[in-house]
Amino acid sequence: MAVTFPPTAPPAFHLLAKPTGAICNLDCSYCFFLSKEMLYPGSRFRMADELLETYVRQLIESHRTQEVQVAWQGGEPTLMGLDFFKRSVELAEKYRKPGMRLAYSMQTNGTRIDDEWAKFFKQHNFLIGISFDGPRQIHDHFRVDKGGKGSFDQVMRGWDHLRKHRVDFNILCTVHAGNVDHPLDVYHFFRDELKAEFIQFIPIVERINDDGLTLTQSGNTVTDRSVSSDGYGRFLIAIFDEWVRRDVGKVYVQLFDVSLGNWYGEPPGLCVFSPTCGNALAIEHNGDLYSCDHFVEPDYLLGNIQQTHMIELVASPQQRKFGQDKLDSLPNYCRQCEVRFACHGGCPKNRFIETPDGEPGLNYLCASYKAFFNHIDRPMRIMSDLLRQQRAPAEIMNILAAEDRSKQQAAFAKVQRNDPCPCGSGRKYKHCHGAASN
Repeated sequence: MAVTFPPTAPPAFHLLAKPTGAICNLDCSYCFFLSKEMLYPGSRFRMADELLETYVRQLIESHRTQEVQVAWQGGEPTLMGLDFFKRSVELAEKYRKPGMRLAYSMQTNGTRIDDEWAKFFKQHNFLIGISFDGPRQIHDHFRVDKGGKGSFDQVMRGWDHLRKHRVDFNILCTVHAGNVDHPLDVYHFFRDELKAEFIQFIPIVERINDDGLTLTQSGNTVTDRSVSSDGYGRFLIAIFDEWVRRDVGKVYVQLFDVSLGNWYGEPPGLCVFSPTCGNALAIEHNGDLYSCDHFVEPDYLLGNIQQTHMIELVASPQQRKFGQDKLDSLPNYCRQCEVRFACHGGCPKNRFIETPDGEPGLNYLCASYKAFFNHIDRPMRIMSDLLRQQRAPAEIMNILAAEDRSKQQAAFAKVQRNDPCPCGSGRKYKHCHGAASN
């Protein structure tokens, strides 16, 4: 039966499927999704086989592009068992249109991955987003199991299996009160220990709701686990300053890549920093479709794909309004901001503080975004110019290295014996580079 596409239907969209709902084998302190279990009292929290087929078929039918993203998340999706995902691939291949490419991905805490899982991921070219918050002492601060024990060793075992079978992976790192003051420890662990080439840094902003509930986005204060409003920016700046001098073209940090696209003039590559949103949705284990992964709550329930075809829900006035509201509710303070082109007010879920002149709807992370985007302006301009000249953005590393040498030489020419050494060691010049001349 042919699908009728409403005029407002996008040609493609991203959908995170949650086959186990909010159920997870970990009990991470800051996880905003664990409480979503209360939305479905008495549920088994397992996507039924019949619904799985309906979901996969409708997802493919709803796309008018040559590639379809088949993305799984949780909770912890591996709790469904490997057979469930083998069946999902079989169904996707069954309904795949001629010439269509299927791109499989999964976001996982990594604790249950073994050889069999890793072989399956490799066989079907899954991209695995694996959650790490940094080295052991940092990771275990909040990412604990149901008994309160750190999960680092379990995640490392899972990662070892992925590496053994050469499965494509990226690091999903949440930034919170436990790691925000250790940006380079975190980055060096990913780059040097895990040999990660793709990294995402996700800020934890955990709101304290006025009504005491945890199912809705309300309240204008945050928990002490949350990243501070300006700390996220300092975290990103510290990592960027090392990355732009050492790792351009070798390590890909999602926010840095998205920013380069913005400076280059491409359409925003991430919904958080797009003028509007609405094309990144979430589907629950029972077929309920929600406006966004961050808005799995009653007011943002679009319907159920067992009663209404997925594309009708995606194209519905309710969902299109949800996406347009991101732009329409943008405060005047943001509209006049010098880095609006790179930020566009950030994610609506974090727009709960007031602007300096008292207008509501400012992003809690505004201070971080303004600091970060202003800090990277010149390097981004340089890399954009290199791209326009059909040269590699990585050439910026040589440009900055030459500038740093020139600045250091000028500083050495003026330094006094008791001044801090220009090399940055923290010692006095006379006890460092000046020692040889004593």
